[in-house]
Amino acid sequence: MAVFQLPDSFSPGRRGLLGTAAAAVAGAGLSVLPAWAAAYPEKPVRLVVPFPAGGATDFMARGLGQKLSERLGQAVVIDNKGGAGGQLGAEAVAGAAPDGYTLLFATMGSLTINPSIYRTLRYDPQKSFEPVSTTHSTANLLVVHPSVKAGTVEELLVLARRNPGQLTFASAGNGTTSHLSGELFKSLGGVDMVHVPYKGSAPAMADFLGGRISMMFDTTSNFVEHVKTGKLRALGVTSRKRSSAMPTVPSISETPGMGDYEMSLWLGVLAPAGTPRDVIGRLNTELGRLMSTPEMGKQLSDAGIEVRLSSPAEFAALIRSDTLKWASVIKRSGMQPE
Repeated sequence: MAVFQLPDSFSPGRRGLLGTAAAAVAGAGLSVLPAWAAAYPEKPVRLVVPFPAGGATDFMARGLGQKLSERLGQAVVIDNKGGAGGQLGAEAVAGAAPDGYTLLFATMGSLTINPSIYRTLRYDPQKSFEPVSTTHSTANLLVVHPSVKAGTVEELLVLARRNPGQLTFASAGNGTTSHLSGELFKSLGGVDMVHVPYKGSAPAMADFLGGRISMMFDTTSNFVEHVKTGKLRALGVTSRKRSSAMPTVPSISETPGMGDYEMSLWLGVLAPAGTPRDVIGRLNTELGRLMSTPEMGKQLSDAGIEVRLSSPAEFAALIRSDTLKWASVIKRSGMQPE
């Protein structure tokens, strides 16, 4: 429960009366909040999405924004500011007033991968923001072309070790989660595979379906129909938990020797550094409530997305740990910062 602070200018008598009133309210089980915090928000809230409209991140942000608006009693306006791998949107929020009226809906990449793939960032993921809560989590799917003679992750590892440098994996570009999913697989599996970067998932998928690429790590939604029709073969999901969209496909971490494998693509809400703690607390509470509803859970589960909630401190710790993890993977891959 928040602590009710009285200004020094209040007279002892007035302080006593208000203190008694506050104690009575607290005794009734109600939170006593500063008037300005209890009134938040008094105008629309802007939720910056650092990617263009129409993509998966935008889809999640709009579903969240609609429900958050209902809980806050104010409009939550989605502001798409795509570009530079999520940098432009993050920069806009980092430089905004720390009053709770401009928030960032960030991806794992913009907070923990960008610091290792760009020589300069005009924001510091660990100092420019106040974490509120993680909200969503999804995973990539490891899929092989039918020409690859492997029906499990274990068989794929054996095949790759017997044929070093012969298997290829496509990605949506250097430094993307589809790229780093493959690099982590190479590192933990002790295999030599060739990375083939493309400018986006669509051109990569075209060559993959045509048999010019051995395998690919990308979002489950890109593969579901092709797996169902037998055009591609799903071997594993990159998260520790199996995907609700394809529950029969095992996690890569279930494979012997790959227990440390995890590429969970999380997203979450942050505010500019210096945003009052009471505002962060209110937002964390409301996000927790709306994301925990059966309606939201089913909507996301049907799309292969999981609810992932955290405290602000847990979110901050996640950003720190994943930044170190992916910096190590990127360094081992030999990729040079842009």
